[in-house]
Amino acid sequence: MPDAQPHLYLVDGSSYIFRAYHRLPPLTNRHGQPAGAVYGYTAMLWKLADGLNKADGPTHMAVILDASSHTFRNEMYADYKAHRPPPPADLVPQFPLIRTATRAFSIPCIETEGLEADDIIACYCGAAVAAGWKVTIVSSDKDLMQLIEDDKIDMLDTMNDRRIDRAYVTEKFGVGPELLGDVLALMGDSVDNVPGVPGIGPKTAAQLIQQFGNLEAVLAGTDEITKPKLKQSLIDHADNARLSRELVRLSCDNPLPEPLDALVLTGIPPEPLLAFLEDQGFKTLANRMTGGGSSSGGPRISAAMTSAPAAPVVPDKIEIDRTNYETVQSVEALQRWIDRAREVGHVAVDTETDCIDCVVARLVGISLAVAPGEACYIPVGHGGGDLLSEAPDQLRPEVALGLLKPLLEDPAVLKIGHNFKYDATMFAKGDIDPAPVDDTMVMSFNLDAGRNGHGMDELAKLHFDHECLTLKSLCGVGRNQITFDKVPLAQATEYAAEDADITLRLWQRLKPRLAAEQVTRVYEMVDRPLVATVGRMERRGIKVDRDYLAKLSGDFAVEITALEARVYEAAQGPFTIGSPQQLGAVLYDRLGLKGGRKGKNGNYSTDVNELERLAAEDVPVARLVLDWRQLTKLKTTYTDALQAQINPATGRVHTSFSLAVAQTGRLSSTDPNLQNIPIRTELGRKIRDAFVAEPGHVLMSADYSQIELRLAAYMADVPQLKDAFANGHDIHSMTAEELFGASDREARNKAKTINFAILYGISSWGLAGRLGVARDEGQFIIDRYFERFPGIRNYIGETTAFVREHGFTQTLFGRKTHFPNIRSPQQNLRQGSERAAINAPIQGTSADLIKRAMNRMDEALADAGLAARMLLQVHDELVFEVPESEVEVTAAVVRDVMATAAEPALRLDVPLDVEVGSGAHWGAAH
Repeated sequence: MPDAQPHLYLVDGSSYIFRAYHRLPPLTNRHGQPAGAVYGYTAMLWKLADGLNKADGPTHMAVILDASSHTFRNEMYADYKAHRPPPPADLVPQFPLIRTATRAFSIPCIETEGLEADDIIACYCGAAVAAGWKVTIVSSDKDLMQLIEDDKIDMLDTMNDRRIDRAYVTEKFGVGPELLGDVLALMGDSVDNVPGVPGIGPKTAAQLIQQFGNLEAVLAGTDEITKPKLKQSLIDHADNARLSRELVRLSCDNPLPEPLDALVLTGIPPEPLLAFLEDQGFKTLANRMTGGGSSSGGPRISAAMTSAPAAPVVPDKIEIDRTNYETVQSVEALQRWIDRAREVGHVAVDTETDCIDCVVARLVGISLAVAPGEACYIPVGHGGGDLLSEAPDQLRPEVALGLLKPLLEDPAVLKIGHNFKYDATMFAKGDIDPAPVDDTMVMSFNLDAGRNGHGMDELAKLHFDHECLTLKSLCGVGRNQITFDKVPLAQATEYAAEDADITLRLWQRLKPRLAAEQVTRVYEMVDRPLVATVGRMERRGIKVDRDYLAKLSGDFAVEITALEARVYEAAQGPFTIGSPQQLGAVLYDRLGLKGGRKGKNGNYSTDVNELERLAAEDVPVARLVLDWRQLTKLKTTYTDALQAQINPATGRVHTSFSLAVAQTGRLSSTDPNLQNIPIRTELGRKIRDAFVAEPGHVLMSADYSQIELRLAAYMADVPQLKDAFANGHDIHSMTAEELFGASDREARNKAKTINFAILYGISSWGLAGRLGVARDEGQFIIDRYFERFPGIRNYIGETTAFVREHGFTQTLFGRKTHFPNIRSPQQNLRQGSERAAINAPIQGTSADLIKRAMNRMDEALADAGLAARMLLQVHDELVFEVPESEVEVTAAVVRDVMATAAEPALRLDVPLDVEVGSGAHWGAAH
């Protein structure tokens, strides 16, 4: 194409290398050398180079790499990129092979000492645009987005097959590419150790640049800033902001290492590439060169690269000598560790307490780790092992915390924790607010949800083939169990310091994977800030009316006794109602009912589905047992248990929100579980009436209305549903009209069931059972639904195809949910995964949205001068405690934050409707 405008592709080599490394399992070439990253990189570069002569494809190409870790920026700021861990040991020997692979394509592999790859890319962009060329930067690095120019320079995110242009940058960061550097300077970067200004995140940075125009104008205009804390931070850290601006500025005036014309792409050369592939033993790729594979549409690389689910984690066996850990018992020793943490720029932190309830727990000790194997334990609350023993030498808690507070709150030192919201609560008792924080439990969840658990012991075994010391081995179990403050210091040091050591090693293992596997967005924009948000909610708790609960328990006990008598009458005699084995015998042997199914143990199934089937067939004992089960569960789980869970110091119940359990990203809660209180029954609503506000306050409930259906309308692009939501129409009545030509109560109820059931991938059998119709009619309804709403059918088909190919689903914010059984030969496991996968992107996006709203809420309320406090999150609902005088204005702020939670990252074309109510107790807020 001699007359076509030259189009230069500049490949950010590092991103390709790490993506390839983390996407494939460890592989070796025919020489026995590590080669997983080499294989993946070669396949991906092949696909890119195969774009010659295609629309918007490259005519010229170069791969740009970092020559070394030390550049001119380290002369500017010695701690630049100090947080970055070294590359994995098995990746280092693959770097030379990757350079060889690049040259085997006859593509220049360019690197320059003293410059980062980003600077070299900037230089080539300037030269190419000056020559009238078009440029595409193959990367998703935010620093490179500064280079984007309309119709001249764009970016290509190959992981998401997405072009990044000015509109994308403006939507994501609130400013155009030319001002992005100013935003980055204010917000800083913990990964590259760009200091920025403490307390300023992406949103605030964008707002400041939008208001003042540029960084210098912001720093000169602090008198106009009304938020005292923000104003002072800008004044105190102005020099750091200016330094950060220079650190993120790309150097674009250096000579080109190779002239532009030398970057011409002539196609995929057979000889050098084939020789390289055969030398490495990459048979699948080599076959393509000799006609054994298809080249249409890019390379068909191995099943491990495209079709199979992402490879499981392969452990790197580590050996830990716990005797090397230090017990810190003096101010001088602690100061030495603090200085060491400041030197390396990061520190893993863990706390030890005398019980697992962090709200009431007493601090026993703190462990730190600054490098693998370099860890310590600081005892502050150990007593003697028995009544006759003296407490060991140790720092007083106030002394240790006083020394640690500046370190833990230093914005230039990254704190690393595992389930850090627990530790944050312990530090909050000492008036310490640690920041910035990385949480390895949350990282693991973002990377591997659905693959494995995310507890430290499990991850240590998974990633390092290492067995951690257990608390049980130190403290015992049962009647002889002791609390951690009674554990001898030598053993306590080995246990506690190991926790910090493993946390640091996990961070080094998981942090690089975030970018390589494209989950940085959900980690940074959703889950990482949630650690602090949820911690604050847990500490606040919610007030519970003990007297009301006691009365309700008594009422339930009377009703349970009456129900038991009715069950015995319907069952023709007494039996143990709570025993599934006895209940099965009563139903199918004593009463002679038909259709019972036995499990592997030979007993009849009496699960909820079986009892509901029998209840629908007018079997009285089945309905009565279901009622009995619900009532006894409510009594034991809530009305009895909640009384015991009231904190005597606060008079409130403090639930624990789990950040890494529900694999679609939803929060769950324990001690007590507030997610499972039934809300559609009168009995469930009575439980909610027990949660009350303090005097002079009300409880406010803010609930997303039909959020999953709204997201389905957007994600599946269903015009009828979009129009209905935009115009405030009743979505279920509209569906009833579409399906049945009527919208009376019965038709609407059926439509409501269908709307939600189909989004969960229900089968014709399942839908027929829910609607009480024949299976053929169930299939007819599904077919008619898809005929009326073809976008839903297409969404289900595309989602199912994607998860079968890749092994995971993704939300709009990039949250991945893995489905290891999607290819199981067992039909029930495979189909169960498919059904779950259909809803996972929708439910996961819903979870992401309410989390984003939660992360913004406290600041929004404070900015409005309001005293309301966010207490609970239950699925699509947030609960607040609000002064009676501030109800109206609080409702407006809450509604606005929730309705705009997607912005600016996403622009939904379906409104997010929020229903807000308030009352003296939770039940009255609905």
